Amino acid sequence: MELRNRWIHFRIRDVYVPNPEVLLVALYGNDVLQGRVVEMSDSGDEREAFAVVRVEGLAEPVIVPVKQIQGIL
Repeated sequence: MELRNRWIHFRIRDVYVPNPEVLLVALYGNDVLQGRVVEMSDSGDEREAFAVVRVEGLAEPVIVPVKQIQGIL
């Protein structure tokens, strides 16, 4: 079957170039996520601190700089 000029489906994790992480940032890097803070770094509430955040749908928590938090609910 000739694939040239055909639309196809594929998983992001199967991309060889660019690196899948680069691809995700390019596609979704400006999307805003929502999660619950479950832990803070030793810096506490200082702006250099980091928050450990549980995001629904992700198996592992993410770590975000406190100064990058865009809003609090």
